[in-house]
Order: sequence, then structure tokens, then C-alpha cells
Amino acid sequence: MKTSKLLALVMALVVVLSFSLVGCKDKKPDDGGTTPPAEIPKLEYAEGTELRMATGYNNLNTGLAFDADTAGEGITLADGVTYHAGDLKPTWVQVQKALNVKITNLFTGAGSAEKEFKVWQEKLNEVDMVSGSLSVLQTAGANGQLVNIAEYLDAMPNFKAYLEANPIVRLSITGDARTGAIYFSPYFDGVNDIERMPLMRVDYLAKLLDGEGDFTAEASKTVVKGIYTPYMPTSGTVEVEVVKADASGTEKVVKNYAAYGNIIARMNAEASLTGVQAVNMLRDYIDATYGGYYGTKRSDLFAGQNAAWDADELAALLRCVVANPQTLNGTDSIQGLFSREDGNNQRRVDLFRFAGSLFGVRGLESRHDYLYFDSEGMLHDARQEVATYEALERMNALKAEGLISADYNVGTSTSTNYLEKDSGFMSYDYNQTQTLMNATKLQEGEKYMAVMVPVARWNDGGETEKFMRFTESWRSVKTDGWAISKAGVEGSKDKLNAALSLIDYAYSVQGQILMSYGPDAFIKVKNANVVVETWEDVADKYHTFNFNGVQMPMIADATEEELWAKKGGNYTNYARQLLGSTLSFAKSQAFEVQCTHAVGREGAQQIAVAIGFGTIKHPELAVCDNMWYTSIPTNLPTTKAEEDRLAALGNLASSGKFSQSKNNTNCLVNLISGGWAALSELAGAEVATPAAAAALVSETWGGSVYLKVKSDAWTRLLTFYAK
Repeated sequence: MKTSKLLALVMALVVVLSFSLVGCKDKKPDDGGTTPPAEIPKLEYAEGTELRMATGYNNLNTGLAFDADTAGEGITLADGVTYHAGDLKPTWVQVQKALNVKITNLFTGAGSAEKEFKVWQEKLNEVDMVSGSLSVLQTAGANGQLVNIAEYLDAMPNFKAYLEANPIVRLSITGDARTGAIYFSPYFDGVNDIERMPLMRVDYLAKLLDGEGDFTAEASKTVVKGIYTPYMPTSGTVEVEVVKADASGTEKVVKNYAAYGNIIARMNAEASLTGVQAVNMLRDYIDATYGGYYGTKRSDLFAGQNAAWDADELAALLRCVVANPQTLNGTDSIQGLFSREDGNNQRRVDLFRFAGSLFGVRGLESRHDYLYFDSEGMLHDARQEVATYEALERMNALKAEGLISADYNVGTSTSTNYLEKDSGFMSYDYNQTQTLMNATKLQEGEKYMAVMVPVARWNDGGETEKFMRFTESWRSVKTDGWAISKAGVEGSKDKLNAALSLIDYAYSVQGQILMSYGPDAFIKVKNANVVVETWEDVADKYHTFNFNGVQMPMIADATEEELWAKKGGNYTNYARQLLGSTLSFAKSQAFEVQCTHAVGREGAQQIAVAIGFGTIKHPELAVCDNMWYTSIPTNLPTTKAEEDRLAALGNLASSGKFSQSKNNTNCLVNLISGGWAALSELAGAEVATPAAAAALVSETWGGSVYLKVKSDAWTRLLTFYAK
């Protein structure tokens, strides 16, 4: 963005032209799917039109049709049908019926959307729809290889309504800011909902913190301390808004540092500290600092509906955990904070994402690279911000104290599953898949649960920082999508209209339910005669429950039984591998939440209540008057010349030194695991301070060029949308 004055002009245009500019505090985007007016032109095509589909999700197990590995000698599902290898999955059988088309499955399962597109790139005349990553689809669209869907939006009322209701979605899929071209349909793995959450073994938590009297243990270790230093204040008071314990409303709690002091400062001042002493210090701190608010159930500071924990309190807790393994798991070792697979860079990055929540840093869990808006709408890159490296320096201090797992070591890491081995306390991950461990891996009395987002110092554009809870882990457009091959449908209006109709149907109310739940045979149907055209019709047709303020269908009992019997309760594997749903388009979390273990639902519900009351804030899929709260679009349309400039910045490329892919390198992970020495080794020069790290990225690795390119793209995009 060139100047704030230019932005102000653009924003004024937005308001004048009735753009959806909102405060965002209470904004809940509509899901679209309204009944189309009669005058809207119809996409007509011959009955039985063939659509050749090179679409799916990563591999053959998760394509439109069953493969031999999934179907075996034949697999009978809850709809009573037996499916064999090569048969379309139930969702796509229903798509054929609903649209009167014939789907031919050509998906190769190349391993990713980007790889799938590359399989077909030189023979796009052989397919009508194809999977791809946003970057390759944007390039192919600009090269004239893909249909510009935007040209047909007036004939796609459901898709158009969805985009109008969710401005950031529209901006995320705009491939050319001059024309407004759209080259693919977006994919959401859940939308407008929290994604990752802090997860704790709350039974460990209760053993350490709850009860009358002093904590005692036959054996404990000496606490390693003094490397991590206070993040929160060491004097005065901090007021935090929390949800009441009974979830009936909100109230203010006060962290009174005059009563006890900062727990980290107090621990660090001790000449020597045993695990038992550390636990009793933390107990005394909670009682004094919160004035007895949590009573003898001190674990509620972390795991209660009225939780108010912060980074310092977590660090103190982790010291207590790792110093008391004999009490917690009966061994000589326990890991504090861990990633799901320490040997997998795709999972290791979760710890720097978590650092953003802990220490009030934006951009570490961005929807687009590491970008975020400030309150005035200027783009920032977290990789070029001093605050980022200050936060990761703190994470390295936790690592140096042994509070992050021993295997979190780049280059020599293994992927130990600490949770399954009863040797890990906490991670930052997906709730549904990870809390399944309560049913499959943990023993009676053990409890792994999502807990509240931490309190941190955030600056959302005001004159001073605020102590509040904010999560950047908010679901929006993902980086894959499905496109229409121009060569494939060329000369056939039937094929073109059928492909466009498929996309539009997927964003109708009934289409969104199908793409999330599968066909009606897998849902609790109340009245099969009801035709679903609006969200109000859903409650008339199905047995429903309230999900984020919308009545959503309940799954059939047979579906739930089959989910556990065939896929061990893993909703995503069941939906993708057996139903053929959630492969693209708009996946609602409403199915997933019904399949979540009771412990998982407990923690997620507490977080949902806090979000509902506004005590956890988050980005919005709308353009807000305070742009700090606006979710960055998943994609920003750059020109060919700009793409060439970005490609020259190898260190900042997707496979460069900030990669989030499985076998690649991420220097932020290196900083957490190995400190400044590890970052210096990767950089090939000494980097010893947060300011030096930010300058390295900005000045030496081309960050300033990167930010200029992305800012220019955003300015063009916002200007286009205002028109």
C-alpha cells in the first residue's frame, strides 16, 4: 500500500458504493443459499451431460470414487448399498442425481492439488474439472487455460450470494484485480470458526493444582529456571474479562501482582527449587493473585470456563509438570509442550503458531504467508517484525529450560507420540482428531482436553496495548480449489453449463449439506418431502441442533456407529474416504462436532461460549472498520511481472527458509529449537537479536520487495472491489 491517504480514499469509495464495511464485533457472515429470483438466467444443458472430473483430495483414498484399498472386496455403508472399487462414493452418486449429469472419475491421486494439476496441465482438453493449488490455478487462469467463473456469476445465484455475504472469500478467490476474474471455486475445511486450540492433560493439571493443603510427592526433580523471564507485569494489576463459571455471562477478574508478585519472577529468585516447591508456589500464587476466585479448584485458571491464564502462568505450570514426572505418570520423564510429530516440519510449525497467541503477535497463523493488516489497513509481514523474534526468543527460553519436548530438535528429530505414551502434557492442534485419543489411547481417569486461549498483550490499533484473548487461528478459504478446464469444455455449452451448475449447487443450502454430510441416508431425516431451498427449510426436513446460531442436521445413528466402527471416530477420514464429502467447496464443522469425543466437546464448547460472549476475539471474513480484525485474503492477485519478482526471493518462497511443508525448513522453528545459533547457521551470518533477524529478512532476503508486491496487489484488489 503506497500511502495511508490512498487507503483512506479507497475505503471512502467502499462506503459510498455500499460495500459491506462493518464494525465486525458481532459480524456473522451469512452462508448464502437464498432462493434465486425467477428472472435469473438458467444454466441449461442436456440431461446426462458427462463431466470428466480430475478432482479429489490428495490421494486415491480420498477421491470421488472408491479405490481398491478403500473398497476391498466390497464395502457396505449405512445407506445399505455395497460399493466396489471404481464406484462413485455416495455424495457423488447424489450429485449425479441432483444435477442429471454423468460423472467420469479421472482423478489420479497424485499426492496434492498442485501435483494433480501438473498431471493434467499439458492435456487439459481431456478433463472438464481439475483440482489445483491456488497459485497454479491463478497462473493457469491468467494464461487462458481455465474458465473465468466470474463471467457467469449472474447465472449462479447460490455461489454469488455466498460471495456477497462473505467479502473476504470473494477477495481471496479474485485472480485478476483489473477484471475481477475468478478461476476456481473455493474450498473451506470449516468456515468462520476457530481452527487450532491449546490442548492439555487436565488430569495432570488437577493432580498438581487442586485440593486443600500443600502438594506433596515422594520424589520430584530440581526445576530448571531463570532462562525464561517475565512477560506479564511484575507489579500492579491487570483486569481480564472472562465468561462466568456457569456460562451465564461475563465478569472481570483481576490479576493482582501486589498480592504475590509475578510467578516467574518469584520462581527465578529462588536459589534452588524442587518440583514440589514449585507446585506449592504456583498454588499460593493463584490463591493470592486471584483473591481466592478459583478456590481449591485452581486448575480452572487454565481449564475452566472462566480461565484467565497467560504465558507466565503457563511457563510456571510447565516447570511444575516436567519436574514431577513420578507423580504424573510414574516415570522419570515427561514432556511439557510438544508438537504432534516433532520430526515433521508441517507439525513443528504449530509451536510458533502457538507463540503468536501466547505473546500477542499477529501473522504467525495467517491465512496468507505471514501477512496481516494493522488497524489502518496497511499490510505487515510477521517475518519482518521485531515482535515476532522476541516471541520466538521466549519460546527458545522455554526449550532451554526443558519445557518443550526433547525431540523438538531440527535435523535430529523423531516423531514420538508423547500423548499415546502417557509422556506429554500439552500441544496446540485440532480438537476433534486429537481428543479422539481419549477413546483410543488414554486410560480411565486420563483426560486430554481443549482449554481456553491465553490472555496476552495485544495492540489492535489503540493508543495502548490491551490484555485480552485473541486467536488468529480462524477458518477461511484454503489453498486448494477446483477449476473448469477451458480446453475441456470448449465447444460444448452443455459441459460448461453443467460444470458451472455443479459449483453453484455446492453453494446452495442443500448442496452445502451434501458436501458436508453426504446424502440424506446418512442424516436424521424428519420429513423427506421437504425441498430444502433456504436455511429455514433445514429444520423442517431434518432433526437439527444449534450450531453457531444456525440449525444444522443431526447425523443418523447408523452413521455415527459406522464412523467409529470403520474409521475409529475420525470424522475427516470417514467423510473423505467413504462418503466422498468434504473434498472441496464449503465443509461445515457441524458434522464434525457431532463426532467429537465427549471430552473434546467439553473443551470446544467452553471456547465457543467465550467466542460468543466476545471474550475471545478473532479475525473476520469481512472488511472491518478496524482493519486489524479483517482476515487476510488467502490469495492476493499478483501480475506475471510481480510473480517473477517474488520467485527471485528464494528464501521467502513456499519452499524457502519459511516453509511449512513436511520435509522442508523453517527458520522460525530453528529459532525455537536451537536459538540464535541455529538461526545464524541457517542464515550463513551471525544473527543475535530480534532486530537483526527482522532486518535480515527485510533487507537481505528481500522482505521489503515482497511486502511492496503484496501491498500493491491488495490495493488493486480493494480498489476493484469498491467499484
